Amino acid sequence: MGLLRFVVVGTGWVAGEYLKAISSRSDAEVATVVSRNTEHAKAKLASMGIQARVTDNFEEAVKDSSVDAVVLCSTPDSRPEQAVIAARYGKHLVLEKPLAMDRAGLWSMAEAIEKNPVRTAVSFVLRWNPSFTNTKSLIDDDAIGRVYMAQVDYWHHVGPKYVQYKWSKTKAQGGSSMLSAGCHAVDAVRFFAGDITEVTAYGCRTWADSEYEFDPNAIAILKLKNGGIGKVSSSLECKTPYKFNVHLLGEKGAIMNNQLFTHKLPGQTDYATIPTILPDSGDVSHHPFTDEIDDFVQAVRNNTATKCEFADAYKSMEVSFAIDESIETGKSVILPLAR
Repeated sequence: MGLLRFVVVGTGWVAGEYLKAISSRSDAEVATVVSRNTEHAKAKLASMGIQARVTDNFEEAVKDSSVDAVVLCSTPDSRPEQAVIAARYGKHLVLEKPLAMDRAGLWSMAEAIEKNPVRTAVSFVLRWNPSFTNTKSLIDDDAIGRVYMAQVDYWHHVGPKYVQYKWSKTKAQGGSSMLSAGCHAVDAVRFFAGDITEVTAYGCRTWADSEYEFDPNAIAILKLKNGGIGKVSSSLECKTPYKFNVHLLGEKGAIMNNQLFTHKLPGQTDYATIPTILPDSGDVSHHPFTDEIDDFVQAVRNNTATKCEFADAYKSMEVSFAIDESIETGKSVILPLAR
């Protein structure tokens, strides 16, 4: 395989990080950018020094036989239809989260990818964060044993200063606290502690004059397949700096963010701090999109799995939908659901 050619859909904040990550490689290039606002897209590419075709016709761009992969940074409500079309044309896929706004959309994506096997990377981008990599490595090395309690928090005030606020605050395109952003915390629990079999969740407002069309705050209590328990919280309207807390209790030790207490250090009397890059910023330029694209390109070239294949991310989305269902109905939801 020669130069890997990408179609990037969207020109927003996150799309800019993918454009930089792809264009910086010697073995890949941005072939086409798809945008409803072609003039804005041309201006953005010019500002980044990237030469690529610009179009507002998605299907025309992805059916091009010279294109290998598609990056979907479109709004979440359009993502399932676009993913289905791209998969049918045999294009490898990088998919932003949330994958879909409802189960029907998620299921349509799953069916298309199963029928048209392509390499995938879903941008639960913190899986490529160095602190996450350390934590996963320690768990895999039995540093803390079976994780019987996992608590992960996503706290980020997403207000008017963010461009996406105008649409992410809506039910149609933001969906819920979990779909909009808290799904990162859901995925982290699964990444570190394994699959989730039951969900009970609650939501609430922050301020009476909130412009969010859904409860911007949610907490879910989880039953883990390994017999343990978990908790995720998501707050999009909060008076706090950005926080992504990862607290894991294992049978043989514990991890609090980048702090470790382990049976493998028998003389240890307190947590040891591991110097690393933490997931401690909501700025997308702080997120490891370059590492995600590195992983994806190698997966395409070698026909290997990425750190976050669609089939795995599907389960995190299934949990996120179950959390919303539990909030709406006041009942627990058992997983997995039959498709």
